[in-house]
Amino acid sequence: MSSAEINKNEVDIVIGALNADLTQFLTSWRPFFSGFHLIVVKDPELKEELNIPEGFDVDVYSKTDMEKVVGASNATMFSGYSCRYFGYLISKKKYIVSIDDDCVPAKDPKGFLVDAVTQHVINLENPATPLFFNTLYDPYCEGADFVRGYPFSLRSGVPCAASCGLWLNLADLDAPTQALKTEQRNTSYVDAVMTVPAKAMLPISGINIAFNRELVGPALVPALRLAGEGKVRWETLEDVWCGMCLKHISDHLGYGVKTGLPYVWRNERGDAVESLRKKWEGMKLMEKSVPFFESLKLPETALKIEDCVIELAKAVKEQLGSDDPAFTQAADAMVKWIQLWNSVNSSV
Repeated sequence: MSSAEINKNEVDIVIGALNADLTQFLTSWRPFFSGFHLIVVKDPELKEELNIPEGFDVDVYSKTDMEKVVGASNATMFSGYSCRYFGYLISKKKYIVSIDDDCVPAKDPKGFLVDAVTQHVINLENPATPLFFNTLYDPYCEGADFVRGYPFSLRSGVPCAASCGLWLNLADLDAPTQALKTEQRNTSYVDAVMTVPAKAMLPISGINIAFNRELVGPALVPALRLAGEGKVRWETLEDVWCGMCLKHISDHLGYGVKTGLPYVWRNERGDAVESLRKKWEGMKLMEKSVPFFESLKLPETALKIEDCVIELAKAVKEQLGSDDPAFTQAADAMVKWIQLWNSVNSSV
């Protein structure tokens, strides 16, 4: 599939604007964003006016727009990197592609720029194979197939819920790792896509992601906020928590999640050492989250995404709420998110 074969009316590109000047970012992506509808959501804490170059089909949303849609008291859910979730909320397209504003197109080993949008859509439109691992990676990719011994009864796969892309240059490491390895950069381009096996957890990164909004949209939830949350990725955990919820719900409903291609080139932002000086509780919360998701079993009666999120929120409050107030706040935010999702989408 080429970019010309994609139905661009089915795709929204959602950008969370944490930087006011998006000129370099959007100019670098012009060859691949051209013809698509863009939703740019301004971080409500960003004071400067956005600078957006001409020539894009773009709708821009600010704090004022958020308050009109969800109310002033709920607009606080969309600060920092969580601003992009407002774009997920108001989009009406089948697919969402979201890329952080500090990323530009990567180059493949042959020196060609990577069309991340097209690759994400290919990943989503082709089935996933979470029930039986294919050692030749994604069997639906060009040049690949199912290996000998792969059951024919499973070769039709399952719907793909999400496509989790990767990063060249500055990989999405946590602050302690990046602080310890200050010069480490990712130069490894692995030309592969694979389905994450069922029941396996993974830390989904919001830096370079796409998902089928019609299939799992409400599961992309802005919930777990850290007390000292900052404006660089390693000072947040919202996307990782969201990803763990998404993966568990996808497993429950029989969907798949892919990781690998496409890559983006991630530019430098922030200081990991400085971030470590802040009171950051992310590592402790993750260690408590893993056994929770390992033992969690959603009820068989939860057949809709919205019901799954509500049941998950209930379990979070009951099993993790006493450990840390961040989990109680996350559970409440998940319930509120479903209320907003139903309200906004039923009004259309």
